[in-house]
Amino acid sequence: MMENREGHRVPDATFRVREDHEWRNVTTEDLFAGKTVVVFSLPGAFTPTCSSSHVPRYNQLADAFGKAGVDDVICVSVNDSFVMNEWKRSQDADNLTFIPDGNGDFTRGMGMLVDKAELGFGMRSWRYSMLVRDGVVEKMFVEPERPGDPFEVSDADTMLDYVSPQTARPLDITVFSRPGCEYCARAKELLHDNGLAFEELILNRDFTDRSLRAVAAGTTFPQIFINGAHIGGADELENWLAGSRAA
Repeated sequence: MMENREGHRVPDATFRVREDHEWRNVTTEDLFAGKTVVVFSLPGAFTPTCSSSHVPRYNQLADAFGKAGVDDVICVSVNDSFVMNEWKRSQDADNLTFIPDGNGDFTRGMGMLVDKAELGFGMRSWRYSMLVRDGVVEKMFVEPERPGDPFEVSDADTMLDYVSPQTARPLDITVFSRPGCEYCARAKELLHDNGLAFEELILNRDFTDRSLRAVAAGTTFPQIFINGAHIGGADELENWLAGSRAA
């Protein structure tokens, strides 16, 4: 049975980290002493759920955690530093601290080391998250013990709900644009001026006009989606922004 260590200090461990072509030691004292830290640990770098859901959402919500008083958000995996560094780069996860627990010492001390030999993984971490204040575990969210790789409670939104439920989440905004489109430029300027981060998808690089017709039932540009809702073009975006400010 996985161990819940709420109320206990995190185990003492030293992590071998590769930075700027040099090795250095990072200890649990370095990571946790005098700080409020969110940790999420997962089975392995580059694995599907870890790459598609776990890391991206924590990276997206890192600023929200910061506003709620969290000093750092740390991703731990039983992988070496070379792998973790490359994974961080591939994920564009600059808002997170990636810690390689290559020997599994920290994970073992947390009672979360599990045998994944049937997958050829060897010993890996069970998926969990925790809030640590000055080295003491205040709260843990441990995934249920059943076959496979459950991902139900260690996600970033569950943790943020615990840390600060009133903290607003960032909006999920996607702009479908095409090169040379003045209305696209106007829409992006409106979003920038309102401090709203967005993802831009460009015609014939990231999608085709057929894809746009499929999702937006139109071929004019831009087409903007916010939190799953189809907003429309630049004029509709301006109206939406005016309404959200008035609300």
